[in-house]
Amino acid sequence: MSAPLTVVTGGSRGIGAAVSRRLVADGHDVVVGYRSDSATARAVASELSTDGRTVIAVRADTTDEQSVIDLFTAAARIGTVTGLVNNAGSARAVGALVDNDIETIRADVDVNLVGVLTCCKYAITAMAESGGSIVNISSAAATLGSPGMYVHYAAAKAAVDALTVGLSKEVAAQTIRVNAVAPGVIETDFHRDRARPQKMASSIPLGRPGVPDEIAGAVSWLLSEDARYATGTVIRVAGGM
Repeated sequence: MSAPLTVVTGGSRGIGAAVSRRLVADGHDVVVGYRSDSATARAVASELSTDGRTVIAVRADTTDEQSVIDLFTAAARIGTVTGLVNNAGSARAVGALVDNDIETIRADVDVNLVGVLTCCKYAITAMAESGGSIVNISSAAATLGSPGMYVHYAAAKAAVDALTVGLSKEVAAQTIRVNAVAPGVIETDFHRDRARPQKMASSIPLGRPGVPDEIAGAVSWLLSEDARYATGTVIRVAGGM
């Protein structure tokens, strides 16, 4: 049997890089999607390719439809896509809603929601004959709201949760599963204030922020055969938040 082939958007850093590494360890070939940092993406692909798996880095702006088409075209040159991890995210507008401009807010929503929709659309096309699994990276912010931080980001992630439920029903007959993982506060460079995860530790029931590998483990399970009866679910990995 050929190895499963999974596309990971935002796959070169933080949670995405951890997911890419975990999937290669699980026996997947991986397409590492990245938006701008080609050096890091290529370094990750080179590192992971040494494990006997095919790993390539492909530049992809998930807010641009043609770029997403090109991403899946590149993946098809390796084999049949069996998985998608919608990890690319953005939170450039930080702070109270009234203090942020709509253009920046719209750009965040384009990445966090429209980009997810676009990647799902073309993943479904790629998986139409053989089936597959989509895992959307949501956020605990979807239910917590993130007041004073980024309510627009929380709203977009809540929409991703709704998409996960609805789309799972829409494509179930095609043997395509759609699930999501909702991380809490995770130690990555996603945060504008790099000290924020530790600052928030006292508000997390488990007393600490999470690490990317803990999210990668949940993603790995959802893509695996062990999760073959799971669809339309959101797994919260948030330390009790």
